[in-house]
Amino acid sequence: MQSSPVKLIVGLGNPGEKYTKTRHNAGFLFLDRLLDQFSASLKADKNCFGRSTKVEIAGQEVRVLAPDTFMNLSGKAVVAACRYYKIKLQEVLVAHDELDLSPGVARLKLAGGHGGNNGLRDITQKAASKDFARLRIGIGHPGVGRDVAGYVLKPANKSDQQAIDTAIGESLRVIEHVVRGDFQIAMNELHTNLAK
Repeated sequence: MQSSPVKLIVGLGNPGEKYTKTRHNAGFLFLDRLLDQFSASLKADKNCFGRSTKVEIAGQEVRVLAPDTFMNLSGKAVVAACRYYKIKLQEVLVAHDELDLSPGVARLKLAGGHGGNNGLRDITQKAASKDFARLRIGIGHPGVGRDVAGYVLKPANKSDQQAIDTAIGESLRVIEHVVRGDFQIAMNELHTNLAK
């Protein structure tokens, strides 16, 4: 499965101090760790309704974006970034929290539905396409649908957070494969390492 090389990595989350440590901000947590790895930091970017920077991964220049829109309006930032930086949607990787995966699990996926994630739903609607790669970071499910909103907007407990951090670390180990477009290699490595 050869995907397009990745030129834009987007982490989904809600801006503001009160959301910083919540489960819903797993995409932002991923970006924080990625930027630490490359000694980079985000700067306000009025062209794409968020904060962005450039890093070099696997010898390629990659734009990294944290939307300042709330999760439900993520598409506004992603579409603006693609337009301004002349990046195709197929060259985008979106890192986001995933209720259907347990903490400690992360999965790569090419295209697909939004699975109830409002950030993915908005990107799909505003871009009129679901043709982008995703990094699904497991946060677990509260068990009852009506509890989801409260659950995702609270911090994870200590053991779940450690598991989420582990999954993010393993995801970063395969990021060079993802950026090069070697998606199948990245998927095999990530899914095997987190199954141990």
